[in-house]
Amino acid sequence: MQRIKSLLRIKHSFKQVAFVSHQQRSFSALPDYSSNDYLQDQVLVEGRAKSRAAILNRPSNLNALNTSMVGRLKRLYESWEENPDIGFVLMKGAGRAFCSGGDVIALYQLLNEGKFEDFKNFFETLYQFVYLQGTFVKPHVAILDGITMGCGAGISLQGMYRVVTDKTVFSNPETQMGFHPDAGASFYLSHLPGYLGEYLALTGEKLNGVEMIACGLATHYTLNGRLPLVEERVGKLITDDPSIIETSLAQYGDLVSLDRESVLRKIETIDKCFSHDTIEEIIDALVGFIGYYYYYYYFSLH
Repeated sequence: MQRIKSLLRIKHSFKQVAFVSHQQRSFSALPDYSSNDYLQDQVLVEGRAKSRAAILNRPSNLNALNTSMVGRLKRLYESWEENPDIGFVLMKGAGRAFCSGGDVIALYQLLNEGKFEDFKNFFETLYQFVYLQGTFVKPHVAILDGITMGCGAGISLQGMYRVVTDKTVFSNPETQMGFHPDAGASFYLSHLPGYLGEYLALTGEKLNGVEMIACGLATHYTLNGRLPLVEERVGKLITDDPSIIETSLAQYGDLVSLDRESVLRKIETIDKCFSHDTIEEIIDALVGFIGYYYYYYYFSLH
């Protein structure tokens, strides 16, 4: 606990320099529950002996994030970080998705109605929470079961432990919607092997759980059917020691191997095509690569 107190002092000193406009965090041990019941239903909370769990709860919308949800998450995490009785935090999603990203339909409606300040407020609140997640001093466990896309990855991949399953589907599809990967994507994509990050950012290509383990986006892999055992084991922990949490997660881990057709087995080709400085050069490289293999295939048949 003394280690966490020291880290908190260091973190608060850094925040005063880097984020002058960031609101002062509350030192209350309890979250702000002044919001209405509907808001609380969108992000549920489970209390354990030494931990808390945040559950994204819009399953019919694939747990897409809106301003209310990220605002509630931010308040909860601020209070949990300051609470000495909480050793670590877990996040998961209800239904068949962890989080499909931002609620683009709601954002489109805000723009259509001319509510530009509300539109900007979503991104401001989201980015503040992503920063909070990325600097969170306590161990964090994200269970990325099912669809994990866009800012859904941004609110989870910054944490210490990322558990994926055979149902996990990850991608950054923002460019397919005329946007760009955000919410921390420039950090975690830039730390991937070779030019895989550029490839994923520009194409929106999907990765499965095994591929996320292989490239370092995830830390643990388990079958979807074993998740209840994982959550039961972790929920009983009374600790803030990352090594104990890591060992508990590994207890239900499964051996994995890349599929023969996995894009990660084509990393050399990705590096050749996506290592250029401009989109035009990348497209030229792709056209040249496709042309080469077309002629190779054609002449091999004749």
